[in-house]
Amino acid sequence: MKKVLIISYYWPPAGGIAVHRCLKFTKYLREFGWEPVICTAENPEYPVLDEGNFKDVPVGITILKTKIWEPYNLFKFFTGKKKEERIHNIFLEEEKLSFFHKAGIWIRGNLFIPDARRFWIPPSVKFLSQYLKENPVDVLFTNGPPQTTHMIAYGVKNKLDIPWHADFQDPWTQVDYFPQLMLNPISKRIHEAMEQRVFRCADKITICSDTWKRDLESIGASDVGVIVWGFDEDDFKNISVSLSKNFTLSHFGSLGPDRNAKTLWKALSIIAKENQQFANDLEIELVGFIGHAIVNEIVSLGLKNNLRLSEHISRKEAIERMHRAQVLLLILNDMPNVNGRLPGKLFEYLASRRPTLLIGPEESDASKIVRGVNAGYTCDFNNLEKTIRTVKELYEKFKQGKLLPNQTDIFQYSNRNLTKKLAGYLDQITKQ
Repeated sequence: MKKVLIISYYWPPAGGIAVHRCLKFTKYLREFGWEPVICTAENPEYPVLDEGNFKDVPVGITILKTKIWEPYNLFKFFTGKKKEERIHNIFLEEEKLSFFHKAGIWIRGNLFIPDARRFWIPPSVKFLSQYLKENPVDVLFTNGPPQTTHMIAYGVKNKLDIPWHADFQDPWTQVDYFPQLMLNPISKRIHEAMEQRVFRCADKITICSDTWKRDLESIGASDVGVIVWGFDEDDFKNISVSLSKNFTLSHFGSLGPDRNAKTLWKALSIIAKENQQFANDLEIELVGFIGHAIVNEIVSLGLKNNLRLSEHISRKEAIERMHRAQVLLLILNDMPNVNGRLPGKLFEYLASRRPTLLIGPEESDASKIVRGVNAGYTCDFNNLEKTIRTVKELYEKFKQGKLLPNQTDIFQYSNRNLTKKLAGYLDQITKQ
């Protein structure tokens, strides 16, 4: 069986969505003739933890860990956070950032290139270069962000000339928050130069949406493949929960300033004021890190009694709550590259079979998928009239007991099927 070394910062006990791309590939690679070997950080700073993810780690695989120094204590000092606090995405905090928070972002963007995990690069390149001489593999596979993983593979490939597959969950210089890093011209050029090294030296590049594939190719990447996020069929077996008796609109995952669905909150408020029964039935369930501005917006519209907030919960509980929801909310980020944004939760929503209400552009890749498998409805960020009409339609179906499970075939988005696609790319670059 051929071997692939997967360099991934996120690995159990990491929680959240980022860990699942490499973890699910690892789970299924053996079925397609590839033995995974994992290289991850020994002492990482994860925003959330979920011990339940260990169940997907294949028995007997080799897991290598190298030490990492992360500068998050400095960031916590600048932003007034406690040492024991975990750091979420630095752009999720608030619309108005303090001077110290802005200083932390400037330092992150200009001094820690490509990202805050940059100090993981030298020890990992040194360790892996020696380890792989004695324990050879057929391919290197990296997944970013953090883009540091790609620079580790770049260093190893230059030393050992091993085929390399670079995979992007999110773009690098085209990612939505890149303009917010407060980069000076020199730092910006360094980021761009590193990205171009990956484009030149990787034997295969993949990204998670069709639009972002075209975006990468527009700045120099060649023949980019697409592997979307997916869902694991095993995670959705034997789930027995009752549907909510309320008209529950549920969103899972972080919501920051760029995902504040103001038009939706306004639509819900308008309908609630028109229809007391709707106001009594409505439940807005937001699970994860939710910015204060979003909570304040909803409360200011008179929906405080309809709002249910939950901190981070286990993956198992999140999936159970998805099955309980009457409608699943998918709020895209209102940023320039939104058309390529395919959140991992979209595919878990599909697997839960509950209707999805997507807030975002009609022409986005996510909207096309939702419509393509009859999974729900799409309303543009600012289309209040359509949003009101759509919510009323969903509510009417709820009252009539007609918000039924979707039976459309979605196997193309299963992690097993997507891992088969990955294995095909790995086979291809080892035959060159």
